[in-house]
Amino acid sequence: MKRDSFPGGGPRRRTGLAASALAAALLAAGCVPGTDGSGAGPGGGAGAGEAIPDPTRAGKVTLTVWDQEIRGGQNTEIERLNAQFQKKYPNVRIKRVSRSFTDLKTTLKLALSGNNPPDVIQANQGYPDMVSFVKAGLLTPLDTYAGIYAWNTRYPNTLLNLNRVSADGTHFGTGRLYGISQTGEYIGIYYNKDVLAKAKVAPPKTWQDFQEALPRLKQHGVLPVQFGNLDKYPAIHLFGVLQNESGGAAAARDTILGRGSGFDDAPTRTAATTLADWTKRGYLPHGANGTGYDDAAKQFAAGKGAFLITGTWELATLEKPMGDALGIMPPPPTTSGGSPVTTGGQGLAWSITSRSHHQQVAAAYLDFLTDEHAADVMAQEGVLPALPGKVADRLPKDSADGQMVAGWKALNAHDGLVPYLDYTTPTFYDFLSARLQEVIGGRTPPGELPGAMQHEYATFMAQQAGGEKTAP
Repeated sequence: MKRDSFPGGGPRRRTGLAASALAAALLAAGCVPGTDGSGAGPGGGAGAGEAIPDPTRAGKVTLTVWDQEIRGGQNTEIERLNAQFQKKYPNVRIKRVSRSFTDLKTTLKLALSGNNPPDVIQANQGYPDMVSFVKAGLLTPLDTYAGIYAWNTRYPNTLLNLNRVSADGTHFGTGRLYGISQTGEYIGIYYNKDVLAKAKVAPPKTWQDFQEALPRLKQHGVLPVQFGNLDKYPAIHLFGVLQNESGGAAAARDTILGRGSGFDDAPTRTAATTLADWTKRGYLPHGANGTGYDDAAKQFAAGKGAFLITGTWELATLEKPMGDALGIMPPPPTTSGGSPVTTGGQGLAWSITSRSHHQQVAAAYLDFLTDEHAADVMAQEGVLPALPGKVADRLPKDSADGQMVAGWKALNAHDGLVPYLDYTTPTFYDFLSARLQEVIGGRTPPGELPGAMQHEYATFMAQQAGGEKTAP
């Protein structure tokens, strides 16, 4: 899930004899532009005689695909694109297995190491999933395909790098490419225009405006921020926003990518205190740890809450019942006219498994899911493409879709995207989601959280350094 200059479409895939000649030359050279030169490795690339894989020449193929695009517009756009891919290549059948994000995290590694692994999966970036899968030899490097399909010119390096893992399987953000992401995403602030107008509160232009709106909404009998944390991950997203808005974006980014000093700092302490304070003051709903993410979104759509802080993936689901009453923005900057910052980047990577017997067909499928036509289909279903291209020009600027894409453009233009906190260590997702539930539930004082986060990070970094360092 992630961040540089706005990815505005880039060159289209090369076609014809020139593309075939170029791809063959790349394969012969064993490297592709914009990669670390590691190539695809054994079984990972197209054959020299088939530089651009042609699925029609593969015979009858069943491509087993595991994804987590189960919500509203996300599910619809994948179903549409799958049907179109099968129509284009009648010899290919896509066997889709869709699961929730939580279920996918729980079951994917077992499926990959089983007797009948899927061909294509969505893998969450970072240490807990993608790095772990690479280290276990479960994913195929895609560097050669990135050259064939021009992914490394179509995508900015900032996005590609978040799908890279080092050759020794110990770091992410550098090394070979193990996935390509279809969607962009960021944690934004959804707002109900009708609820705000009734309470005489304007959509905030600065973070201070937002903070000042919370008690005013509470005084008007309106729940300021709708929130459900039974699924645990929503608190990671909310906490990331609070940390970024407290001035910790740059430090958090460095730490998540394994080059920072950690989390025992003022922005993290402020974020923890703010989270506990919002709970105490009733800015978040009572019993949020017992309310599901989907239930909270439904409550917000029904007018119960002025704001909802969550990802752009929820837009299509909210837009259907709310219509023109729905608005969305990146968390407002600290000063009027300042640069926005938030947690986000790109959707889960689409990866090819190392034991797939249909890797060339799978690569063609990944390219189909991420090309300009796919961006149009995504936009039609209220889903944010990682590379919107000309889509941004066709959306009404005052619509929720237009606001979402404009926010994405602004965040990329100002380098305002910070990776998800759960990427930090292999166990950080479980650790942080549990600790944040305790802070929200009043079982852990907020002042203890930064030190615990620091210990978790330092312990992992010591292990990465071969035990040379001692965690505090």
